[in-house]
Amino acid sequence: MTLESRVQNPILQPLLFIFQVIQFVLNKLLSPTPPSPKARLGRPRIAVIGGGITGVTSAAHCVGHGCDVRIFEAGKEENIGGIWSRVNNTSGLQIHSLMYRFHPSVNWKQGYPDKQQILSQVRELWKRYRLDERTVFETPVTSARQHPETKKWIINNDAETYGQFDGIICAIGTCGRPKIPHIPGMDSFQGEIHHSSQLTGKAAKGKTVIIIGGGASAVESIEYAVEEGAAQVYVLARSEKWIIPRNPVVDMLLALNIFGQETRFSWIPEFFLRKLFYRELEDIAPPSGKKGLFTDTPMVNSEVMNQIRSGKVKWVRCDIDGFTENGVKINRREKGTNPKDAGQTEKIKGDMVIMATGFQRPKLDFLPKECLEGDYKPPNWYLQTFPPQFPTVAAINCTYMNGIGSVGNWHIGIYTRLLLVFLLDDRARPRTFWMKRWIDMTAFLKRRSPVGPFEFFTYLELMWWFFFCVAINPFRWKWAFFVFFGLGENLPMKVVAAEERLRSRLQAREAEDQGSMAKGVRHVREEEIRGRTMRIVT
Repeated sequence: MTLESRVQNPILQPLLFIFQVIQFVLNKLLSPTPPSPKARLGRPRIAVIGGGITGVTSAAHCVGHGCDVRIFEAGKEENIGGIWSRVNNTSGLQIHSLMYRFHPSVNWKQGYPDKQQILSQVRELWKRYRLDERTVFETPVTSARQHPETKKWIINNDAETYGQFDGIICAIGTCGRPKIPHIPGMDSFQGEIHHSSQLTGKAAKGKTVIIIGGGASAVESIEYAVEEGAAQVYVLARSEKWIIPRNPVVDMLLALNIFGQETRFSWIPEFFLRKLFYRELEDIAPPSGKKGLFTDTPMVNSEVMNQIRSGKVKWVRCDIDGFTENGVKINRREKGTNPKDAGQTEKIKGDMVIMATGFQRPKLDFLPKECLEGDYKPPNWYLQTFPPQFPTVAAINCTYMNGIGSVGNWHIGIYTRLLLVFLLDDRARPRTFWMKRWIDMTAFLKRRSPVGPFEFFTYLELMWWFFFCVAINPFRWKWAFFVFFGLGENLPMKVVAAEERLRSRLQAREAEDQGSMAKGVRHVREEEIRGRTMRIVT
């Protein structure tokens, strides 16, 4: 499909036409104005670490609101777009693009864009906001520390080259280098072994493909194998994982669980998924009462189920015992069993093995040590993003563990604008004590969750976090419209200036009163001394 912008025929494709109209309106209303070529951007100055979708989007919001940025990208220019620049050409968006509008100016041409369309939108955004002039490549960040006097941030101990920064946005993502565990016998396998992110250009036509892993990477591997014309596909998964329909209505309804955890009503969506979506394939669904829908990120794909029904793909619950010369040796287990439980030993023959084993999580170890240790280490941060010791740091989307409906969307802009508010208005900036109390409160409210309080959340719960953050502090009320929509920052700035003038007057008056009081005290003491002197003389 061409990447050129065009309006769809409202008669032939009415829903897509409406979607494009909505995107057009959102762009006009909510997109910050890109800086002009000669614009001089001011404070606060932000260091953005990472040139993926989150890094580019947050930087675009910053410069759109007049704040200077510097993007530090560890890779080359071709790596702008993050993980999407490294996945297969057959990869595409699993959720509907309505839930992946990472910036108001994004203009999707279809519901489920592919890799090329996603990268196109990211790189257009990068250039539109002149971020190409503010990006340094092949510059991995190894340290970020505050100057002891100015409290400004210094990147890589090089203030001379990069200057100092008022705040930091960590946008290193959750997917780093491919993770390939060593399995006994891999060296003896006569076929091909590839990681699921390195399949572009690999031929699978007529081959038996074995996929090790049962998560989102397995879904992409299935799409690749089917598109390439594989004769048979086996998916070897250690445990059951929820699969939900590739339907935006269903996905958004599931994301409306404001509690962000398993509740006594969780059985209702699980029941309907088993009966209406899995149907005769209910055996591969997680067993009732063992793994709830709101504990782990589900896979979003309907075509996988169709391929399993057709027999083209076989889903096998098993442990991997090792490789053989022509396949993989497994321990096939029954439903409801745990990994390593007793099962039946089998050998599955194959020509190609795809390691759908995910990616190593990038580390935030360049940040000060104190925010990575103890009870308040990621993901147990304020709003899951701000370390309590350093409210001028926002780790957007890189402390994320699991969730529903919580991929690159509206929240990137909200997090970015909250950081700007904390930098522009010191009375709106949270204190370490209260940031920790919010974390404790959230942990208490989610104490019955089978996973950690910040290891799973839904999009509606995230919106509740934002609302609570703004509502709890009266000094943030004036910023509410700006935080949620990116509009009207001039009025709160005028209020901040007025507050500063009022505070200066009050401080001056207090100093004057204290001076008058001190003068009165001196006068009284002088009178007392004079009186004592007269009595002595007399």
